Parts: sequence; structure tokens; C-alpha cells
Amino acid sequence: MTPQEETIILEARDILGRYLSQNPVIGSWQALLDYCALTVRGPIERFYVLYLDRKNRIISDELLSTGTVDHVPVYPREVIKRALMLNASALILIHNHPSGDPTPSEADLGMTKEIQKGCRYLGLTLHDHIIVGAGTELSLRDLGKL
Repeated sequence: MTPQEETIILEARDILGRYLSQNPVIGSWQALLDYCALTVRGPIERFYVLYLDRKNRIISDELLSTGTVDHVPVYPREVIKRALMLNASALILIHNHPSGDPTPSEADLGMTKEIQKGCRYLGLTLHDHIIVGAGTELSLRDLGKL
């Protein structure tokens, strides 16, 4: 990637971040996917959480964990604890698969179920878990896994 391309990508991230902070995330699905593609794709696994208010506006976009080329540690307790600290009503989980294949692993599905259980118990809504691959994003809700 050239320095000019890196500058363009950073500017695009900034624009999308401002756009998402002013607009409902769920009402702007394509912007969310574009944001995921720009922010999360990369050579190591990263796990983000978008914490949302009652109107599905972003309270906070947080990188919760950084991993290796094929694993990122995620602790459901920490995801939910942070939601409570922020007074969030809902969340969207996002992580990448550096291999390029967004197919969820058993670990991805298990971790999502644990977070979903905790959310349900505490009155939080888990809108989705999006996995970003090479040029494509996969929604666990669309797959019927939520």
C-alpha cells in the first residue's frame, strides 16, 4: 500500500466514523458494512464491539482484543461489563478473519452464544456478530445463528 493510499483509507475511516456517530447504525446497514471492511480487515485478528444507545446510535466503538493470524481472545464477561459501564442498550460484535474466509468457527459461534446469553439476562440486545473476510462480510444473524 502506498503512503497516499494509507492517507485515503485513514480519511475514509474518519468520515465513516463521523457518519456512523450521527446516524442510526441499524438503519444504515451498508455504512456499517463499509465501516467494518475499512476498520477491521487486516493481517491479524481483531475484535471490535459497537456499543449502542436505545436509538441504535454509537456510544462507543472499541477494539476489545487483538490476536494472532488465526485467533483473538474474547472474554464475554468483559464485553458485557463494558456495555454496562457505558450504559449501552445494544451491541454489535465485529471481528476479522485474516485468512479471508468469513465462515464462523465453532469458537466464534460459542463465544457469540455466551455473549448473547449474558445480554439476554441483563436486558441488552445483541444485534449481530459480523465477521469480515477478504472483500466480504458475513452476518451471524443472517445465517440464523443469533
